[in-house]
Amino acid sequence: MSQSYKIKSFCHIEDNKLSLNGQVLYADGSDTFTEFIKAAYKSENTKYSKFFKMDSLSKLAFLAADVLLKNENYTTDEEQDIAIVFSNKSSSLNTDKKHQSTIEDESNYFPSPAVFVYTLPNICIGEISIKYKLNSENSFFIFDRFNALHLKTYSDILLSKNKAKEVLCGWVDFEDEKDYKAFLYLVSSEGDIDNNEHKINKLYNI
Repeated sequence: MSQSYKIKSFCHIEDNKLSLNGQVLYADGSDTFTEFIKAAYKSENTKYSKFFKMDSLSKLAFLAADVLLKNENYTTDEEQDIAIVFSNKSSSLNTDKKHQSTIEDESNYFPSPAVFVYTLPNICIGEISIKYKLNSENSFFIFDRFNALHLKTYSDILLSKNKAKEVLCGWVDFEDEKDYKAFLYLVSSEGDIDNNEHKINKLYNI
């Protein structure tokens, strides 16, 4: 594993702002994440019929990934050899709470399959994989805080063992309508930014 890998591009979604490679693509003054993500989706001309049925975590991850992959000129016409390695601290807790509220009262029992299906954090990986035909390795890790070293090490292993040509890495966490963050980046043999712990942390904190 002597080869040094690079970061080709990166995307942030936080505080009602969507940016690509440090440049703001869309920002507004929406009061809630729900309002903002809907407007950002339309602004980026994203096309995916299931988007509005997703939970908030999946919408956050999907839009960030879509912006990033479209920028790299990936299409949905053929299978892409891209692995996915995501992480967060809240898992799918926001959706778990919504599901819990539908089953905790026996006299008012109304569980929804549309909510229950999103009570795993890695479902957001599935949504991205469906659109871009990704059949490579994928993992979703839960940490107390952003763990750049783990993401760097794991992506290096996947690439060095030829498990994928590129790795879509990052942090996508949704706690509530005001507290959310996506930071995704694409690791490859090409790019201008070294894929190391220091650089990843620096990009995360932009």
